Amino acid sequence: MTTRSGKPSGSGRAGRSGPTIHDVARAAEVSIGTASKALNRTGHLRQETRDKVLGVAHAIGYRPNDLAQSLHRARSMTVGLITNDSFGRFSFPIVEALEQTLADQGIAVFMCNATDDPARERQHLDQLMRKRIDGLVVTARRADKRPPIGPVPAGLPIVYVYSQADDPGAYCLIPDDEGGARLAIDHLVAGGRRRIAHVAGPERFEAVRLRQAGYLASLSSAGLAYDPALYVNGPWSEAWGRDAVARLFDGASPLPDALFCDNDQLARGASEALRERGIAIPGQVAIVGFDNWDVMTLSARPQLSSVDMNLTALGHEAGAALLRLIAGEHLSGVRRLPCSLVIRASSQS
Repeated sequence: MTTRSGKPSGSGRAGRSGPTIHDVARAAEVSIGTASKALNRTGHLRQETRDKVLGVAHAIGYRPNDLAQSLHRARSMTVGLITNDSFGRFSFPIVEALEQTLADQGIAVFMCNATDDPARERQHLDQLMRKRIDGLVVTARRADKRPPIGPVPAGLPIVYVYSQADDPGAYCLIPDDEGGARLAIDHLVAGGRRRIAHVAGPERFEAVRLRQAGYLASLSSAGLAYDPALYVNGPWSEAWGRDAVARLFDGASPLPDALFCDNDQLARGASEALRERGIAIPGQVAIVGFDNWDVMTLSARPQLSSVDMNLTALGHEAGAALLRLIAGEHLSGVRRLPCSLVIRASSQS
């Protein structure tokens, strides 16, 4: 049997790649409109009807046409992510959680590494804009302020995570560095420590200044006087952690009975230097680091207590926030998510 065009009447169906929405509707005994609403998770349907359609679709192997769906929704079901954290220490846990959150909604992530190169960032941004992404996530290896990313189309949903835009209208998610420092100092105070030194990173970083503020606030709450001799700052390195111990323990009196270090590299360097001096950890000096980087905390002797910035939670929250922005909600300002403290042998009483 042929049609007026001379083609076999079944040729269109014979050439298709799999079941269509018509097959789903027929098998579920619903209209095509109802099947469409169930499959696209739109409209008002009874839950049993929606579940029935989805069950049938799965059973017969129906796969939606992503292009057709994106045109129908005026969405590409993709988002872009730009980072300058080529090492991935901070961005990878964030990206993994972000992708998981967005994948649950059928959204894919295009990740680009700008490596602190403005020209490369613009190139990546142009490529992402040509893909007509539904939103953009900007992350980094430090949470300091940066110029707003651009140029981008007006209204494009953007979330900065572990990064801040110098723009009051931007939405930024970062760890609560000050609160994390307070967790560390409160823990050391509760363990009976009274001469707590702060081994800090470079003061040009906002995180360092905030951690110092948390350190001071926690000392004040505990009724402990601040001793400027117990504050030393330098580069982010194990070598500086070792040098800091020399600064703090050569000739000082009374000696510190605890060290709060601004990252785990500093803490591990300090720990090695204390052991070489025959100073017992935590018997004589307790140590708490920051970042909870397993490479550092678990290889130190003893293993290091550390403040965890909960980067996975940041990534999930970034994904949820981007979905809210895509749905039309307005979000702006800086939101600081709480840190947590992982206690290990270096600070246990």
